[in-house]
Amino acid sequence: MEAKVRVRFAPSPTGPLHMGGVRTALFNYLFAKKLGGDFLLRIEDTDQTRYVPGAEDYIIEALKWCGLVPDEGVGFGGEYGPYRQSERKAIYRQYADQLVESGHAYYAFDTPEELDNIRKEAEAQKEVFSYDLHTRNRLKNSLTLSAEEVQQKIAAGENWVIRFKMPENTDVPEKDLIRGEVKFNTNQLDDKVLFKADGMPTYHLANVVDDHLMKITHVIRGEEWLPSMPLHVLLYEALGWADNRPQFAHLPLILKPTGKGKLSKRDGDKMGFPVFPLLWKDPASGELSRGYREDGYFPEAFINLIALLGWNAGTEQEFFSMTELIESFSLDRVVKSGARFDPEKAKWFNRHYLQEKSDEELAQLFKPMLNDKNVQVEEAKLIRIIGMIKERCEFVSDLWEQGNYFFQAPESYDEKTVSKKWKAETPAMLSEIVELLKGQNNWNAVDVKEEFSNFMNAKGWGFGVILVPIRLALVGSSQGIDLFDIFELIGKEATISRIEKAIASIK
Repeated sequence: MEAKVRVRFAPSPTGPLHMGGVRTALFNYLFAKKLGGDFLLRIEDTDQTRYVPGAEDYIIEALKWCGLVPDEGVGFGGEYGPYRQSERKAIYRQYADQLVESGHAYYAFDTPEELDNIRKEAEAQKEVFSYDLHTRNRLKNSLTLSAEEVQQKIAAGENWVIRFKMPENTDVPEKDLIRGEVKFNTNQLDDKVLFKADGMPTYHLANVVDDHLMKITHVIRGEEWLPSMPLHVLLYEALGWADNRPQFAHLPLILKPTGKGKLSKRDGDKMGFPVFPLLWKDPASGELSRGYREDGYFPEAFINLIALLGWNAGTEQEFFSMTELIESFSLDRVVKSGARFDPEKAKWFNRHYLQEKSDEELAQLFKPMLNDKNVQVEEAKLIRIIGMIKERCEFVSDLWEQGNYFFQAPESYDEKTVSKKWKAETPAMLSEIVELLKGQNNWNAVDVKEEFSNFMNAKGWGFGVILVPIRLALVGSSQGIDLFDIFELIGKEATISRIEKAIASIK
């Protein structure tokens, strides 16, 4: 029987979750759900020097907002815990020791200062120093020291690390589920540190041990981890786990809008779009970084957007619900090359999902904004207003931009429209309109429009001459929905007082 599919999203709590990280989580989630498997959240916090307070909570909140709720992991329970690597310290040492005993790893006592000096000497010779099979036999480690010297150094409390002993001139072929056959030669690889004297493993050892113990079947991660794959494959072999190690898939980069280079926060700052799912406040500097949620994006729009960065269903379909994404997803439709991010496409997706929502649902989303502005409005009226203006909107906040005149009289008038359409005779004409409107008993768009038309025809006035000034008086600009619908929705009293105010204000 085939093992149940188990995948993990394993971020480090070193800051906010980048949208590239969310996409990694999404692809893991879709893969697991498509195949009836489990999606785990593991927090990889072995590098305590880079730990940022609040980052772990941010990661969990971001996943929940995106609808990517783990089956098990930090904050979600499960039988393979703990899921925070700093709480698994005791587990890793035995595997580091096992690798030393089997000859696959060794103790190294070189201080950072000594290695720095060696590096500088190499640079002076126009060479690059690497701690590897070419240099390790002339450095301070258990391959060059006697067993007795090694024990003395450890007993004396000297700092040490355990490094992987990379085999000589060995090809490490591996099938990547996205890139196909990938081959590395160990002569080009260095002896990575696996374990440090402070009792913490490095990413490489912790990652492999945890994936094995948590029964992970597929490792789906960003392409920046591709160079680590041969070491991880060799670690599985060295630990005796080669027969049931996971399959690997390395996702393409998300590229800048220009298509050149990896998308960064700096690109977002420069071009005015977020690169994080939620707003982030840096605990050290207090600097705020924008988030898709706070910028008014719907989670389903954000997920739809990032799902199509590097993957397609092989059809013309562009809008996918989470259920449709799960049904359509497969790793063989993920591309190898980087995917260019288009911030305008993000708005386009959001517009689609806003239009899909009912007027009632949008009214509930819009209400907090109205409350902040101390605007009270009847539910039925609000729903009707939203139905008339939502097609002009990309975000819920646009409802205010497009329809604020329903809730408050304009405080100023568009100067361009005034200079073009407000003539010397306009105030006198509007005064006659006001008298007509005062006598109007049936205040609805159809009846008011009929009376208005009859009056205009009787006067021989051109509609174009008077309609724009009235709109200017009611809205403050030449924008807005059908004028007579505005009459009806703001009411008789407000309509008349706004026209009177414009007559008195506009010179």
